[in-house]
Amino acid sequence: MVAPTEADRIVLNQEQVRRILQSKAFRTSEVHRNLFHYLSEKSLSGEAESLKEYTVGLDVFAKPESYDPRQESVVRMHMARLRQKLAEYYRTEGADDSIVVDLPKGAFKVTFELRPAVAESDPESVHGRNAAAPNSSRATLILAGLLAVAVACAAYFGIRLIQVERTSAALPAPAAWTPELRELWAPLLSADRPLVVVLATQPAGNLTGVSTANGAFLLGQFLADRKQSVYVTGSGDLSMPDIVMGNLVFLGAPSSNPQIQALPARDELVLESGGVRNLHPTTGEPEYFPNLPPRPAHSTVDESYALITNAPGVKGKGAALYLSGTNTSGPAAGVEVFTESGPARAVVEKIRRRDGKLPRYYQVLLKVKAVDQMPIDITYVFHKELRAQ
Repeated sequence: MVAPTEADRIVLNQEQVRRILQSKAFRTSEVHRNLFHYLSEKSLSGEAESLKEYTVGLDVFAKPESYDPRQESVVRMHMARLRQKLAEYYRTEGADDSIVVDLPKGAFKVTFELRPAVAESDPESVHGRNAAAPNSSRATLILAGLLAVAVACAAYFGIRLIQVERTSAALPAPAAWTPELRELWAPLLSADRPLVVVLATQPAGNLTGVSTANGAFLLGQFLADRKQSVYVTGSGDLSMPDIVMGNLVFLGAPSSNPQIQALPARDELVLESGGVRNLHPTTGEPEYFPNLPPRPAHSTVDESYALITNAPGVKGKGAALYLSGTNTSGPAAGVEVFTESGPARAVVEKIRRRDGKLPRYYQVLLKVKAVDQMPIDITYVFHKELRAQ
């Protein structure tokens, strides 16, 4: 049997890329189709070795030239999700494909490998090993599937990473502890109170939204070296001792949990089904911020509002931070403000008082542009100071 030439391999690899792009795993994710197609083309043309996170941000995500990968994690987040989608494809539709496409961590180069049973050119050898090769292939797929499940679980329960030493060099380093981030976190990282991270749950106890889970993952990385006593719970399981003894960070939509409703916040901005209500507008302030017009059904881009609320705890002790919004990307946008230096600085500059200090309690409204629920642009809109009851 004649071995394929380099040109033949390129054609076969291109065909495999097209097959993956048309699969169910990628059909509903325009951003990951674009990213995978871009990286595949660069890899097949021999240009992938020189790719940098900055270049990918400009070429694929249309970031401005001022884009700083150290301050924005959009490329890293989507690279991790792309690896999950490739694993999902080979666990399902691509289980019998002859070419295995991979995206090793720590680089932007896509690799193409023939399965062992296909790469063997001697029919006798293939026949003699036909019992071992399928088992090996099946084992590889099982491991890939388990890895995908593990990654998904890590995304949903990322806050638990604060209890485990990070061992993978491929994970992005925590953001620098800038003066603005210190100011935002100062009320929440009180040494004598644990930090309780509350994830919004449905009545059945399931987490709501991939974006909220990714926000929890980033928050876990950020807090890993900065706070020892951190606990995670679902909003349906939050107890009164948690509220009384700890500082709270809520990710997701407000809950009907009676304990949460007992918190003494006096909001000025309130999420409603159609937008955000300004309860006590002053001169020149809008009374209502309606939801932004929806994009076409096939679009993966959406625009919405995120709402950050920094409120007092029970009897004015401790603090409660709510990161929510009119769409599922809202909590993740709030997390970026509290974990990345650029968004943190932009918000702090807007809410800082004339005396140079931040308000003790406040609400901040942000406009969020997201792709596949992942924020790619966050803009300050408006803020209000709050008074404790």
